[in-house]
Amino acid sequence: MTPGARVAAAIEILDRVLGGEAAEKALTSWARASRFAGSKDRAAIRDHVFDALRRLRSAAAGGGCAPGQMTGRGVMIGLLREMQGDAAPLFSGEGHAPAPIGSEETARTPDPVEAMDLPDWLWPEFQRSLGEEAGEVAAALRERAPVFLRVNLLRATVEQAIAALDAEGIAARPHPLSPTALEVTERARRIALGAAYRDGLVELQDAASQAVVDTLPLSAGMRVLDYCAGGGGKALAIAARTGTQVDVHDADPRRMKDIPARATRAGADLRPVEAPRPGYDLVLCDAPCSGSGAWRRAPEGKWRLTPERLEELTRLQRHILAEAVPLVAPGGLLIYATCSLLEAENGDTVTAFTGAEPGWHLATERRFRPEDGGDGFYVAHLERDQ
Repeated sequence: MTPGARVAAAIEILDRVLGGEAAEKALTSWARASRFAGSKDRAAIRDHVFDALRRLRSAAAGGGCAPGQMTGRGVMIGLLREMQGDAAPLFSGEGHAPAPIGSEETARTPDPVEAMDLPDWLWPEFQRSLGEEAGEVAAALRERAPVFLRVNLLRATVEQAIAALDAEGIAARPHPLSPTALEVTERARRIALGAAYRDGLVELQDAASQAVVDTLPLSAGMRVLDYCAGGGGKALAIAARTGTQVDVHDADPRRMKDIPARATRAGADLRPVEAPRPGYDLVLCDAPCSGSGAWRRAPEGKWRLTPERLEELTRLQRHILAEAVPLVAPGGLLIYATCSLLEAENGDTVTAFTGAEPGWHLATERRFRPEDGGDGFYVAHLERDQ
């Protein structure tokens, strides 16, 4: 495909996303219907779509779209103007390229919140949550996220993992957020096909997600439960640190379908538990959230989140913490974590918990932000009063 044809495909996919279809579904449907597209074409089109979603409002303004009237064509015109300086060469109308840009598609100046690529309603919560750093964080969410790996200490040392990746042409370097974190600097698309990944030496995991696990006071022999395990990323990291069994649970067991294969590959002992019983030394609640800390990777979530959905999520988070309390043994720890930047899901939720649960207090908390290098995360250690 020519560069112009790739832009035309991105426009088609963006129109479907703007119409309400999930981005991944729209990309998959297009690829299945376009067998002529090679792997490089699909990768380039995917990059166009996700770059556009990260900068949706500013790109729409740059493409001449009226407020609230976005089109895939307008968004791609604005995006290419911003990122390449001139969109016209890719809108030649020749072959499969989009039609030439018209005089009515002149860029307009975005308002301040449009320029930060946030929904209007969310900006006040961003300011409350992040203070003077709100604008800086919003700007960071407009950029692509680095690709990180976690070295699986059950299979390799950091040095061995770097060497194994290098042998496959994948360049990676240690990252300061976590002792097990590697930032991939070259050929990230090869990771899932390589032997280092296949043999369990490394796992794809954000550096800040690894740093959340690093805060946990783990030791061999502890009874640990990952109460909202999902795909098992943090449970695998915990097992690699302790070398002992970790129980995993999720309200929707279907989310854990990949855990057995991942655990086998990693050499980790993860045990699915349908109905956890009391007595755990540490219970981790990595709760469902807005995902605002990971909007560089999943920018569609920025536009799907609504005030109503945020309120629904905070109610769910508080319910999950209340459910987990009886599972913690005397003297044990309840860990609350989100991949959110929003105080409504972080400090507010912890304050609500300690106010509703007599005998519990916040021992420590930490916030990770994109400027630290990884995704945005929050973690709180909750203890029973003695």
